[in-house]
Amino acid sequence: MFYDYIVIGVYFLLILAIGVIFSRMASKSTSDYFRGGGRMLWWMVGSTAFMAQFSAVTFTGAAGKAFTDGFAIVAVYIGNTFAFYCAWVYFAHRFKQMRVDTPTEAIRRRFGSNNELFFAWALIVFSFLNAGVWLNALGVFTSAVFDADISITIIVIGLTVLFVSVLSGAWGVVASDFVQTLVVAVTSVACAVVALVLVGGPIKMVDNFPGGFLIGPNMNYPLILFGTFIFFLPKQILTMMNLHDSFRFLNAKDSFNARKAALLAMILMGVGSIIWFIPPWAAATLYPDAAANFSQLGNKAADAVYLVFVRNAMPIGTVGLLMAALFAASMSSMDSALNKNAGIFVRSIYQPFISKKKKECSDGKLLRISQLVSFISGVGVIAAALYFASLEKLSLFELMMSVSTMVQVPMMVPLALGIIVKKTPEWAPWATIAVGFFVSWFVMNVFTADVFASMFGIESLTEREIIDMNIILTVGGHVFITSTFFWATSLFYNEAKDKHKVETDRFFEDLQTPCIADDQQDDFDRQQRNKLGNMVMAISAGILLMAFIPNPVWGRIIFVICALIIFIMGYLLRRSAKIKVSTIN
Repeated sequence: MFYDYIVIGVYFLLILAIGVIFSRMASKSTSDYFRGGGRMLWWMVGSTAFMAQFSAVTFTGAAGKAFTDGFAIVAVYIGNTFAFYCAWVYFAHRFKQMRVDTPTEAIRRRFGSNNELFFAWALIVFSFLNAGVWLNALGVFTSAVFDADISITIIVIGLTVLFVSVLSGAWGVVASDFVQTLVVAVTSVACAVVALVLVGGPIKMVDNFPGGFLIGPNMNYPLILFGTFIFFLPKQILTMMNLHDSFRFLNAKDSFNARKAALLAMILMGVGSIIWFIPPWAAATLYPDAAANFSQLGNKAADAVYLVFVRNAMPIGTVGLLMAALFAASMSSMDSALNKNAGIFVRSIYQPFISKKKKECSDGKLLRISQLVSFISGVGVIAAALYFASLEKLSLFELMMSVSTMVQVPMMVPLALGIIVKKTPEWAPWATIAVGFFVSWFVMNVFTADVFASMFGIESLTEREIIDMNIILTVGGHVFITSTFFWATSLFYNEAKDKHKVETDRFFEDLQTPCIADDQQDDFDRQQRNKLGNMVMAISAGILLMAFIPNPVWGRIIFVICALIIFIMGYLLRRSAKIKVSTIN
């Protein structure tokens, strides 16, 4: 455990260093702070889009689901992959072409200022819930590793994320996301390879999985599992490809880089969907009683199975590297939320209020206000995580799904369909959300899984089937009822009474007009490559030092290979910074 502490400590220092190094690039304007001035390269934007959808829930709640239910969990991540495919085909470059700094500015251009203010407050509150789930997941895992108080763990981690977000804004957030993507990738691949070796290969892993690998235990009606997979596809499109989550691609330097970023995120998510879960799948055979070691976590006990595998199967020091990867995943999700909140508040709440008072506010002052808002948002996220930590009856996966299907989906329906459906009245967005919340309430309290089952003569469902059936009914309700309602509002659209028509027309014209980088872009490209190249090479040196930890020869070789792969990435980045940018873009 001594070596694990050292690994985590060095990692934290590197993350803090990224915040300091990139703080200068975020200190010029609010546009730099919110979205890096829209000057980032595709591999930075793609990695942050990927990491924004990847949190500690993957290594905790999702791993616990993989451990108990087998292949079923992959349905969620295939949905993510499909959503990024849709981004590559249709959404990513259009988001960039909205020509805004924050998501709510896009909402104003599409739906008007009243809807902008409504969504500004609603999205800030929702981000507290979402980021709170991520931070809570990390707190659960960390407290299990170090046998520490979960509340203290959540506070310490939350304050570290605050530092990076407040100091360096979007540049620091995206730069740390890229570095963290490498840490997650090498750690996951190393664990997957060792897991397959120990379990005797993929065929034996599948054949020996308790209860059946494809369907898993406690599933009497496999059709429910198939339905869950089908409904996850539209759900993930709605929750990832909308005006609110457009922030993923606003940072790109042009339309072409936005599309390439979506393609990179799709590839990373598609490959990772299998690699991440090989260790918990193998652990179901190797360590079937793994969850029993963490009975103090209640229904969250299975969420610590990844830790059990790493402690038992991986060389000394890997627990620290895994924790670094978990910090990477959750810090990425949380710092993106904090940075986004700052942009939403300043551009959609504070500035309009000041303009109504007929006062002027310098960009420098707005930048300081943005940093203050990031700090306050961070405190709110920490408070939400502490509350979720008290809900011991819910597993992390169930908690994540509950927040996503019941709250997030109805909020995002108008923000996703609003890019496609042009003629809607001003009241359409908030009315659609009201209908969506009613649908969520109706499924939870009236048209439950048991009621649905009784309609088809099914006497009883297992607990797992009830959870999956509730997801199907909730998502299905939003796809067929909430979405149809928004579409139907077009019937009430009156062009003569639409005061926002001119701006709406401009918005849709911009969606079709490519963005092209200006002449100053080359210098920003060089800085990105050079600074990140140095940081990545520094991380490779740190991982190489782990080869000196007392381990079997195969364990030392793993660290050397991981360090070599990361070093090559850093070297190529530094080398490309010295080559004329126009020859490599």
